[in-house]
Amino acid sequence: MPIDTQGRPLSPHLQVYRPQLTSMLSIAHRGTGVVNALGSIGLVCWLLAAAQGPEAYAQVQAFWASLVGQLLLFGWSFSLFYHLCNGIRHLIWDSGRALEIDSVYRGGVVMLAAAAALTLLVWLTVWF
Repeated sequence: MPIDTQGRPLSPHLQVYRPQLTSMLSIAHRGTGVVNALGSIGLVCWLLAAAQGPEAYAQVQAFWASLVGQLLLFGWSFSLFYHLCNGIRHLIWDSGRALEIDSVYRGGVVMLAAAAALTLLVWLTVWF
């Protein structure tokens, strides 16, 4: 990393900055994009098993009904809602609104709460 004459880095670097809500939410948005892609592979496997017949479908269905499968589905659903809510937040920014730093932080907290609430709402509907 290049250093100037006063010992400061010349370009931004992760070792220099403290994590902030905005940077963590940005990193998480990219991560949820990856998780959504991986979860989509699970969906394709489920659809392929359904097309292959009752035995293949029963095996895949048994996996998704297991504790591990349920945890993966829960994580995937949170990832989908997080990505959706954060995408809506970005659309609001694209319209030129809520760009002040306090609005950005408030929007991040609201987005996290909305993603959690939507995930819980869906899972409570599934369980009950």
